Amino acid sequence: MNSLFETLQAMPYPGRVVIAGALFGGQQCVLYAITGRSPSSQARRLEIDAMEQKIFVRPTDEETLRTGNPDLLVYEAIMCGSAGLAVSNGKQTTDVFAALRAGAHAAQVLHTGLVGWEYEPDEPNWTPRISGCIADRGALSILKRADNGGVIRNTFEFPLIAGQGRMVATYTGVNANPLPSFAGEPRVLALPFAGAQEAAEALFQALAPAAGSSDYRVAAAAAVKSHSGAVSLYVKNRHAE
Repeated sequence: MNSLFETLQAMPYPGRVVIAGALFGGQQCVLYAITGRSPSSQARRLEIDAMEQKIFVRPTDEETLRTGNPDLLVYEAIMCGSAGLAVSNGKQTTDVFAALRAGAHAAQVLHTGLVGWEYEPDEPNWTPRISGCIADRGALSILKRADNGGVIRNTFEFPLIAGQGRMVATYTGVNANPLPSFAGEPRVLALPFAGAQEAAEALFQALAPAAGSSDYRVAAAAAVKSHSGAVSLYVKNRHAE
């Protein structure tokens, strides 16, 4: 089981990152990070809506954002409620969250919430849609393009173990054109953090570039649900508000 730093330092450009698991004290946790190469991808920040218990993506520069596809660049990334936590790299977050119900199985939540979704229409990368939730257990999903243009749907369910999480990303980490989609099972990671701020800060730092390389970081976020059900949210943005 590797650390966040060890895993992400081997991935120069992971794209978007989704992590689900439990922190050191057993609190449920989801994390999300954005990296971007284009000006439109960089022109974003994560913002907290404490009343609604969610974290969403907003533009930092409306003009720059208009050079990209707003449907793919602006969305609710993390949503929290009494039934669990939902996280994704797109507008599918709302459908995953809507599928969370008391007593629901995590894998079924993703199957239900993602039934109408497929990979992103951003040729030539065909960026996968990555999603996660925490219900009775944790689960992660990746929807990516098959060679024939169809959709490959992979869902992974796992137990919640204190200090441990699972991670998927949109890309393998190889900084190429087109970008190769993430492959294989979710990476198992240590989450030895006490709370949302420590976890989000660690994720942001783990995405720091090697010396002499470009810094693709945009933002990182964490949502933590305590044993009492209280939710704490934290974001770390590279660019000024």
